[in-house]
Amino acid sequence: MQYIERRVVLRPKHSCVHASLFGEFRLKKADGTEIPISNRRARALLALLFLNADQAINREQLSKLLWPSRFESHAKASLRQCLFDLGKLLEPLGPRILHVTRSSACLNGAAIASDLGDLEAELAAGNTIGAAMLLSEIGTAPLVAGMDFGEAFSAWLANRRMEAEHRLQVAVDDALEAAMLRGDLGGHGALIKAWALRQTSAPVDVIGAPTITKARIAVLPFEALYAKDGEDYFADGIVDELITTLGQVPQLLVAGRTSSFHFRSSNLTSAAIAKELRVAYLIEGSVQRQSEKVRIFVRLIDGATGFESWGHRYDGSIDNLFALQEAVAQAVTSALAETLGLEMDQPLIRNTTNSKEAYDLYLQGRALGSRIFGDGVLDKAIHFLQQAVTIDPLFAEAWVELAEAHHNVAVYTQCIDRNAAALRMADCARRAIALSPELGYPYALLGTYEWTRNNLVGGLDYAFEAYRREPNHPGVAMRVASFLIYCGRTNDAFPYVKAAIEQDPIDPRKYALLWAVKFGQGQMDEALKAAQRIVDLGWPSMYLALTSAVLGRNDLAIEQYVLTKRLVNSIILPPVGSGTMSDEAMDAYWLMAAKGVCSGQEADRQTYFQMLNVMYTVLHDKADLAVTGPAIFTGNAEMVFKAFGHHLTPANILSFIQLWADVEPIRQIWQHPEFIPFAQRIGMAAAWDKYGWPDLLPPPSNR
Repeated sequence: MQYIERRVVLRPKHSCVHASLFGEFRLKKADGTEIPISNRRARALLALLFLNADQAINREQLSKLLWPSRFESHAKASLRQCLFDLGKLLEPLGPRILHVTRSSACLNGAAIASDLGDLEAELAAGNTIGAAMLLSEIGTAPLVAGMDFGEAFSAWLANRRMEAEHRLQVAVDDALEAAMLRGDLGGHGALIKAWALRQTSAPVDVIGAPTITKARIAVLPFEALYAKDGEDYFADGIVDELITTLGQVPQLLVAGRTSSFHFRSSNLTSAAIAKELRVAYLIEGSVQRQSEKVRIFVRLIDGATGFESWGHRYDGSIDNLFALQEAVAQAVTSALAETLGLEMDQPLIRNTTNSKEAYDLYLQGRALGSRIFGDGVLDKAIHFLQQAVTIDPLFAEAWVELAEAHHNVAVYTQCIDRNAAALRMADCARRAIALSPELGYPYALLGTYEWTRNNLVGGLDYAFEAYRREPNHPGVAMRVASFLIYCGRTNDAFPYVKAAIEQDPIDPRKYALLWAVKFGQGQMDEALKAAQRIVDLGWPSMYLALTSAVLGRNDLAIEQYVLTKRLVNSIILPPVGSGTMSDEAMDAYWLMAAKGVCSGQEADRQTYFQMLNVMYTVLHDKADLAVTGPAIFTGNAEMVFKAFGHHLTPANILSFIQLWADVEPIRQIWQHPEFIPFAQRIGMAAAWDKYGWPDLLPPPSNR
């Protein structure tokens, strides 16, 4: 494999011009002298280019954003004159600040600076005091205030504001974590106060932007003192509800269930677990259950020292379980607030059902469903959850878990009809929404269902609606990110990938999305780290192999790809209709596949093509992941168009995360002359029209 290395421009020590982006846009020379710009559209154009620093914006898009009511020819002429005037204004200040081509315009990132960039640089360097001072100067001012040129301009600007707020939140969290680890309590406190001041009055049009600074915590699995033969689902249910309830406190960032439960029965110290989870505090505990009586012990652990900061015991019964859980959640919140010196909202527990039997079945189903892999675990989960909603049809959370279980059947099992499972998922998700419209995750599941119907616009619409309702749900952020990646909007996806990992840092699925972003952006060293993290967490090594192949390490890549076979019959299941294979045949198949994908030899690639054609012919599901994934890996455009044209399923759309990379031979697919017609047939082109064209494809001049 070969790839085009993309140039990364570092922030200059001495820029030619500096822009104030927060509040009213202003431009200054390197000596601090303000540069007057009387033309308001020229000011707006320059502001847009600064917000998109070092990334080109299509001239057609710029003309429509700034002159929406003019005829196309008049708008283009106005843009041409505006760019000419700005070029004359900027030319004396430094070489090639403004770069204009026939199709696009951008600023030279090596020659410019801004207050937004300064703040991001201070945070990246871990300079908490400097970042706090800049935040204090910026205050609550929104990015590029006071500009309005119509609906399209406002929507574009709102999107850029949202992306910037996401980046800043992640950078602030990283800086706070680093300050805690090095014992910089003064800088930690100063940055928390400065960021909290800004976020308390965050602009309302920044959808999903965090409202205030968040303290990072994780709830570890509680010890089930009552359990027999590993029946600890009741204690797991207590922990699940604590994670959900504490996650509703705006001041807390609670690690997701996948990450927390990764450390069940771990031999690591509390401090080591806190470091892995990137949290400042851990909540540990135990549950005793005797007949109808319940006793919960809970402790707050300082993640830096491993010492207990607070602990308490709570007694109750199954009849008042929700009140007991609420008391625990509120006590933990109060203890954290006192420890951190912050005011925190008190959480309220969800009263999910009045039926003890339905709740017990729900806990058992959720515990089984969360395992995903295992002989019949999803079928058992569906059985318990179906019983729960039969007993209490108004149990919204049970409908959500049932929808999730059907989704996992469609993706991770040898399912004969994946889209039938997707339909059952959608039916359950709709029931949950009808009962609890405030829930977000069911909308994300409906988004997946719309993909199977070639309604990619509807899928993205549902995903963003899910994010609007539950921005702190890691599964929701992951779904938004994945849909954007599938459509080639890799750069737009990155803030959501970051948010998902911040919320759930031990989930290999989220690192697969991070790999896709870095691989698609050509940042192969970062892609290699993400791929290694996927392997370390027990998932397939194919992403690691692909990255090694791109870097020219073909022999190593072949070895890494072959290792994927170790996960066959566990995480990777043979496709329906493939039959059983002897060990010798299995070894031969995986070696052939590894060479076809990773050797860089055309003969090996063609041999694998022949095997894919055979598999397409004999398999029950012509669009099985075993066909679609390797077809993309090897740049087999004809097979991609044929297999995905057969139908999209919740399983095979996962292959799209490999599609958008500027590497050989993958680029042969999206550069193929039949790719745009294929994208139109499956509904992808319609999604581009609404949500933006792929980063790697210039928008056509005539649609």
